[in-house]
Amino acid sequence: MSSILLAGVDVGTTKTTAVIAELNGDPRLRVKVLGIGQSKSAGLRRVVTNIEETTEAVKAALQEAEVMAGHNVSRVYVAIGGDHIQACQSLGVVRVGNDEISRQDLERVHDVARAVALPPDRELLHALPQQYIVDHQQGIKDPVGMAATRLETEVLVVTCAATAAENIRKAVQRAGYCVQELVLEPLSSSRAVLTEDEKEVGVAMIEMGAGTTDVTAYLDGEIMYTAVFPIGGETVTNDLVRGLSVPFVEACRAKEQFGIACAQMVDPQETVELPGPSPNQKRHVARELIAHIIEQRMDELFGLIHADLLKKDLLDRLGAGIVLTGGAATLRGTLELAQQVFAAPVRYGVPEEGIYGLSEALRRPRFATAAGLVLYGADRYRETGKGGSTIGSGALSRAAAWLKEFF
Repeated sequence: MSSILLAGVDVGTTKTTAVIAELNGDPRLRVKVLGIGQSKSAGLRRVVTNIEETTEAVKAALQEAEVMAGHNVSRVYVAIGGDHIQACQSLGVVRVGNDEISRQDLERVHDVARAVALPPDRELLHALPQQYIVDHQQGIKDPVGMAATRLETEVLVVTCAATAAENIRKAVQRAGYCVQELVLEPLSSSRAVLTEDEKEVGVAMIEMGAGTTDVTAYLDGEIMYTAVFPIGGETVTNDLVRGLSVPFVEACRAKEQFGIACAQMVDPQETVELPGPSPNQKRHVARELIAHIIEQRMDELFGLIHADLLKKDLLDRLGAGIVLTGGAATLRGTLELAQQVFAAPVRYGVPEEGIYGLSEALRRPRFATAAGLVLYGADRYRETGKGGSTIGSGALSRAAAWLKEFF
């Protein structure tokens, strides 16, 4: 295989992250990470609120990654998330043509399951197969070649707000890149931080971002559930603004330096110094107070997730427990609090499987989505032969994308 460049960009609430990797026929089916870029996000609050600022954030992150990689790219996989994401199950049924299930039968049943009537303000992101049913026999994973007269499939249909998708595409195109595909954030993150064994025995990934928290559950190797909760790292910071009577910047600093999500881990006698009501004035605050404010919000979030997994009859089926990832999950005490709420094994998820090169620099929860995008892109390229950039073609394709956008 000739070298193909894959690029992913995660446009987050506070940071935009880009990763460029090379798919070069590695026998272990890994991708080589060549470049990583980050920039501050200012034009996105769960959806794009300022397209120019989002464009600049995307351009800065991708250009930084290109400089590090030593190559330009033209096509990028882009993550999409937010509380406008919705998921529902759909069933497709077809009659098998020649008494044996073929690839064409598989494509037909997928088309039927995807044919869900959507309102004009919704866009289909993914139709993810959960299981196949062959002549009423459930739990079939790969039905091709089986004798049958009837084939059914259950899929998880994931949709997003059409305007949210279009605005992200516009921002990326104005930055000079072609959007190869929009990918659900937790789908790409789980590709980077979950193992196939975990997906088989049952696992839930909780990705904690600045604006929202995404939850995805796998069982028997297939995605069974995804949901978005409108609580994230910025929600905790805003609680500290009100609870400590400090500006947002100082609340961020207090959270990063002194924040703990599990109050029982704090010495009740310990105090920290925070700005007072007047300039150059300082005051001492019990660190336990900061921890209590954080713990209340995090406990509420984990409680909501716990209740929803229980409602979906998934909680007791998660043999591999819970995996925490995302930038907001790195706050000290988060893992311990999650263990208390879920009464299950909990670990941190960092990108590890399937990557090499600059992989050590990527081993942070905040890089899970961007790393997962290039792995997702590698999977798609192996399936279809499409989605990558050839080395040397990036600058020309970006110029063409720019001209298409503006002329």
